[in-house]
Amino acid sequence: MRVAIIDPPAYTPPYDRSLAAALARAGADVELITSHFVHGPVPEAEGYTVTDAFYRRSVERFDSRGRQAVKAFEHLGDMRRLRRSGLDADIAHYQWLTFPSLDAHLLPRTRPRLLTPHGWLRQDAWRGGPARGLRRLLDRMDAVVALSEYGASLLRTRGGVPAARVHVIPHGAFDHLTRVPNEAPLPDDLAAVEGPVILCFGLIRPYKGVDLLIEAFRQIEGAELWIVGRPLGMPLGDLREQARGASGTVRFVDRFVADNELGAYFRRADVVALPYRDAEQSGVLFTALAFGKAVVMTDVGGFSEVAAGGVGRLVPPNDPPALAEAVGGLLADPAERARLEAAAAAAAAGPYAWDTVARQTLDLYGTLR
Repeated sequence: MRVAIIDPPAYTPPYDRSLAAALARAGADVELITSHFVHGPVPEAEGYTVTDAFYRRSVERFDSRGRQAVKAFEHLGDMRRLRRSGLDADIAHYQWLTFPSLDAHLLPRTRPRLLTPHGWLRQDAWRGGPARGLRRLLDRMDAVVALSEYGASLLRTRGGVPAARVHVIPHGAFDHLTRVPNEAPLPDDLAAVEGPVILCFGLIRPYKGVDLLIEAFRQIEGAELWIVGRPLGMPLGDLREQARGASGTVRFVDRFVADNELGAYFRRADVVALPYRDAEQSGVLFTALAFGKAVVMTDVGGFSEVAAGGVGRLVPPNDPPALAEAVGGLLADPAERARLEAAAAAAAAGPYAWDTVARQTLDLYGTLR
């Protein structure tokens, strides 16, 4: 079976490449059609091919500000070129599409076609204009893959997708990040820290609730909070000011952290916190599972479905005292922390293993042909 995985903006290279590699291991002939990821190295292609078919001029010639402006103009031509050339594939599986309203009219004719709508299955994504464009795109798909039952319900009720076209295939644990060659050590100042560490990792965005975690951290003693990731759509000034009121140390690493650096942060963390206000799923969660970490996460989106398997500790959203109690309790209870670590590792090797995800995905492809 020839499979094309299409992610024009390269928003989810770890997911794209993990799925492509797992499908290839299962015997599929896979091509990943995407653009160059400008922020750092990506996993090597293992058993599949990669075609950088999008945004070649903006990637090569402009800084980040100019790149965004030029991408909008490039996108139309790149999508038209992909449509004219066709896809040498039996299945077209889209991950991200940059402009849903436009792309709904520019899709290559290859059928069946599927969409996994990463990042669109949050409540805030369904308010106003973007949801209308997404609905048009969903209507043109033969199947839509949600990463959780929560996401599937949102697609049926808010997206208007017929139930028969909605399928749930879970996110996979990013185990490849646990064996990156030439893994870099922590920066010296972080490596010198001796006490417990709470890690908040990933893009810093309003819906991720970093401010709630800092508020909760005010009630936790004897630990450090590390906020690691690049801010997107929000300034850090208010968070830094808020952090000054904490009794413990809050450290910001406000930049993109490459794969070869990431492992050191997760290995050092005693607890990984996901204080999100809204989400369907999170790549950070499935990175934490791969590293066998105790996780505290808010009861939003599909997080409760992961927690139902005995993984992590769930707290109400927008509740800093409950967040502080859960995180502080785990720091003070090594035995419970070890139990959750073992559960995380087992989940990563079992229901969230990429080979399991690939089998479910291929089964779905088979029903559509």
